[in-house]
Amino acid sequence: MVGESMTWVQALILGLVQGLTEFLPISSSAHLRIVSAVFFGDDAGASFTAVTQLGTEAAVLVYFAKDIWRIVRAWFSTLVRKVSRPARQTVPLTDQVTTKLPVMRPGEPPLLDEDAQRELDYRIGWYVIIATIPIGLLGFLLKDQIRTGARNLWLVSFMLIAFALVIAAGEYYGRKIRPIEQLTTRDGLVMGFAQCLALIPGVSRSGATATAGLFLGLEREAAVRFSFLLAIPAVTASGLFSLPDAFEPAGEGLNASGPQLLVATIVAFGVGYASVAWLLKFVAKHSLDWFVGYRIVLGLTMMGLLAGGVVSAT
Repeated sequence: MVGESMTWVQALILGLVQGLTEFLPISSSAHLRIVSAVFFGDDAGASFTAVTQLGTEAAVLVYFAKDIWRIVRAWFSTLVRKVSRPARQTVPLTDQVTTKLPVMRPGEPPLLDEDAQRELDYRIGWYVIIATIPIGLLGFLLKDQIRTGARNLWLVSFMLIAFALVIAAGEYYGRKIRPIEQLTTRDGLVMGFAQCLALIPGVSRSGATATAGLFLGLEREAAVRFSFLLAIPAVTASGLFSLPDAFEPAGEGLNASGPQLLVATIVAFGVGYASVAWLLKFVAKHSLDWFVGYRIVLGLTMMGLLAGGVVSAT
């Protein structure tokens, strides 16, 4: 059964919602699912969500362009140097330092010399690669469930509430004392596995990874920054993988045309860029608890609408 065609107004609204919610710990996939169900009486679909996320990830690439270029350059140059000039003595992995730590000066941010910065960037590059493997495997194995059962609004509503409590716990118990210079392989792996939870609408990719970082003792801004970097490979791959399904709609739900998808993605990019800049400034001075109450209220409201038969769960 082929679903209804998406209107231009719907495409613009959903692109706006994607851009506003992708980087906040409130789950963009949940908001696209809820908005399309409550206001449009149907589901925009997982493919639409995945493709429009390409716009928000493009916003991350532009915003962090200098950091990303520095990390990529350091990763390739250091890897080539290590391969071409192997160390004379092998140091056990457990005994290796994560990076050369900067000298802390009272009242000033840590400063890294050129070698230390290159080493840190090289390791962050590896952390992103290693941490992307879990969600890549699970996303491929569970792709059918992600597009069907996982989009049930009862599950989405429950996850909004349940993970709000997890975020609150991360803020309460996390020590938030370690800067990004102290990021380790263990941190990357834990945050990578936490990212897998984002396959369930209602969890939030940024919420899952940033909260994992808080539990690991990372500073809030450090956890959020690495969360953004970590999302780039997974979200980009998911969006590109979903392009054939999105541009050739054949299932139930709202079916967007190619031009509508393109415009929605561009809108998501513009709004997403502003959202990234705002969130990084916000978390520097405020906790993620501000989003906890919103998630709980939204989840309970949706449960009420579902129980009253106002909105269909599927």
